Amino acid sequence: MPRRPQRSELTGNARRTGGVDPVGLRIVGGQFRGRKLRYGGNLRVRPMKDRVREAVFNLIGPTVRGSHAVDLFAGTGALGLEALSRGAAHATFIEQHFPTAAIIRQNIATLGVEDCCDVVTGSVFHWAGRHHLTAEAPWVVFSSPPYDFYVDRTEAMLSLITGLFQEAPPGSIVVVESDDRFGFDSLPEADSWKVRGYPPAFVGIRNKEKEPRPTE
Repeated sequence: MPRRPQRSELTGNARRTGGVDPVGLRIVGGQFRGRKLRYGGNLRVRPMKDRVREAVFNLIGPTVRGSHAVDLFAGTGALGLEALSRGAAHATFIEQHFPTAAIIRQNIATLGVEDCCDVVTGSVFHWAGRHHLTAEAPWVVFSSPPYDFYVDRTEAMLSLITGLFQEAPPGSIVVVESDDRFGFDSLPEADSWKVRGYPPAFVGIRNKEKEPRPTE
């Protein structure tokens, strides 16, 4: 029989009472600061810890305002919803697991932001190959997949991150969360990534500079 995880092994405030009880998860800043979000306790979802999320948005700063947030491997949708709370104009969430995507929709409804959200239920890798984001606003892209993807799907992850950065409009930001099994030096122009450690997580952020205005 598989060993049942001990309480100390559960992420965040997760409790295993049938594995589906919602647990503590909140928006940490902006318009919806303190508002609770649903999280079913699925350990694979692994929401970004509050302190890491707050640090990430401190690093992003006011760039998020007016942007189009793209929450890959969205889980609870906390990153995209945090972006909306801090002034993003729109958010797109991509999540393959149908029950988890349903939780994202519940969290969107809880905050009353249905009009500025899209939820795509499907593979992030398939979506990236055929998506049609028409927003002219800069993107803020969050990539926080299961950490095993950096080992089991290394080439796909590199292609995903690189492709979205190349396609993003000038002024966009890409945020990547990983563990220590992923080296940001494997990405093109590795020196352009700002990497911070929040053990066991590592977060890399890269800005796509706006094109300079032509001189007269």
